[in-house]
Amino acid sequence: MSHKIGIIGGDGIGPEVINEGLKVIEAAGISLDLHNYDLGGSRYIKDGTILPDSILQEWRNLDALYLGAVGTPDVPPGVIERGLLLKMRFELDLYINLRPFVKEATEDSDAHNFTVIRENTEGTYAGEGGFLRKDTSHEVATQGSVNTRLGVERCIRFAFELAAERERKHLTLVHKTNVLTFSGDLWERTFNEVSREFPQIETDYNHVDAACIYMVQDPQRYDVIVTDNLFGDILTDLGGAVSGGIGLACSANLNPEKTAPSMFEPVHGSAPDIVGTGQANPTAAILSGALMLDFLGEREAAKRIEHACAQPSTQTGTTTEIGDAIATLVTT
Repeated sequence: MSHKIGIIGGDGIGPEVINEGLKVIEAAGISLDLHNYDLGGSRYIKDGTILPDSILQEWRNLDALYLGAVGTPDVPPGVIERGLLLKMRFELDLYINLRPFVKEATEDSDAHNFTVIRENTEGTYAGEGGFLRKDTSHEVATQGSVNTRLGVERCIRFAFELAAERERKHLTLVHKTNVLTFSGDLWERTFNEVSREFPQIETDYNHVDAACIYMVQDPQRYDVIVTDNLFGDILTDLGGAVSGGIGLACSANLNPEKTAPSMFEPVHGSAPDIVGTGQANPTAAILSGALMLDFLGEREAAKRIEHACAQPSTQTGTTTEIGDAIATLVTT
């Protein structure tokens, strides 16, 4: 069976790491029907294109999207982020952002294995807000946070279902209920209500500032974390830092019902300063490819890729050498 995959290499090191991901997927024996899309900062600079509705319609016939990185220093902040990445999440209803963090034990630290489930289509990223008297000394800027019962509950329910599949069966809600007394209350009430359907799951709650401390000092305490869009964005970068670096951090933007293609991407940016130097670590992109295969039902191949990426021998060398080493292990 061949899976129809939309490839968005994007900007900077994006195409380099995606090429290594595709190499490893091919080595794992998985057939992909690739459809390439030239999108990102460079395309925007060239002709103003960000994400046409016609391409969105094409994507609805695909099984998944595989993205390298987007963004260039020449494009103002927010143009590509809102026009491409957030538009994808909203239009394709990619309401779950899943980011796993696995680190093997070392002489200095214990192993940890936790996953953050971030609500991906609401919160402060929904775009509610605006300016009043812009560019004057009396300027006002507002940025609201949108939280719906539907959005919150389906995210929390997904997190409980994931926790139920894992060995520890532990789920932590992270928010800021002592200050964000409206959105936090909705999240906490919904969490407690859904928890009654999962009596086998041990639950906990952390304020987000406390979670930042615990994630650094004691990441072993976590199994699955569920949180809102903004807190999840921040926590997952911290999760990458405590798990070996952002170059190892992968992610999935999921439409669990598969009414539209899900999108898989490394967490790192386009890193224009190291393009073509061979310094980009492709592991995050390769692991994102493994998440894609797992979501598409190719679980055995996904596990082989994850196992290969965990071997110390595959984490030294150039971009291509790391990809080759992982591909070799996956093949054998």
